[in-house]
Amino acid sequence: MVRTNDYRGTFRVLEEALPYIRKFQGATIVVKYGGNAMVDEELKHAFARDVVLLKLVGMNPVVVHGGGPQIGALLDELNIPTKFVDGMRVTDARTMDVVQMVLGGLLNPQIVSIINAHGGKAIGLTGKDGNLISAKKMKLTRHATEYKPSEIIDLGHVGTVATVDTKVLAALEDNGFIPVIAPIGVGPDGESYNINADFVASAVASHLRAAKLILLTNTPGLLDSDGNTLATVSRADVDGLINKGAIEGGMLPKTECALAAVENGVQMAHIIDGRVPHATLLEVFTDGGVGTLIS
Repeated sequence: MVRTNDYRGTFRVLEEALPYIRKFQGATIVVKYGGNAMVDEELKHAFARDVVLLKLVGMNPVVVHGGGPQIGALLDELNIPTKFVDGMRVTDARTMDVVQMVLGGLLNPQIVSIINAHGGKAIGLTGKDGNLISAKKMKLTRHATEYKPSEIIDLGHVGTVATVDTKVLAALEDNGFIPVIAPIGVGPDGESYNINADFVASAVASHLRAAKLILLTNTPGLLDSDGNTLATVSRADVDGLINKGAIEGGMLPKTECALAAVENGVQMAHIIDGRVPHATLLEVFTDGGVGTLIS
């Protein structure tokens, strides 16, 4: 038998969620899926259920996934050396083959299968399908120092997003499907490019004019100098945190992706703790959320 107090607790949860369900009815929510949420079995299934529920209550989730650690593991197995420059993997032709194998041939179908197993209708895509993501080669410039002149570093098949063909995604959304996108783009001559998944998620959200961009991470969100999670930050706040060294390393490009999204038409961007089960639902349906809102 369910106790009255249990009923009251359930009602409070539903009562808190109802305004958000109304607010985001028909809205697009882009989620960058990665980190622990992508390797821990319990978190994988929790994420899949979250995505299915968003679709069932009338929202349009779009998933963009990463796969850096899995790519690195297969490169090691194949004895293909890996080189990083400023945190970016130099991607020659052999490495690009592995990137496509892991992202498009292994991880993408796995994510699709888990979502479908929980009642969703997911469709897996790379940015090459239907020319979804047009890419251009990334140019990395190292500025001159006292001892070295400036130089342009060739990262190989590393790209940035030029455009996103939203018609492909709109057709899937309109027919009840959940797009799951691997971050591989196609260049003007048909060449493949490896693109940072955060950048792809930000670009997709911007082109779709999404209501939300949610970036799952292995941190509680953005932290201040004392290690406390910040509930909300602005561009000015971020600049100050960078100057203080509170935002550094891998959080720098992630934060810039979130800022770029809200500066290009996305209503809200969130950096949230993907290690928390059902983090996506908690961010969408509760007042407190589980990370940092970037406005």
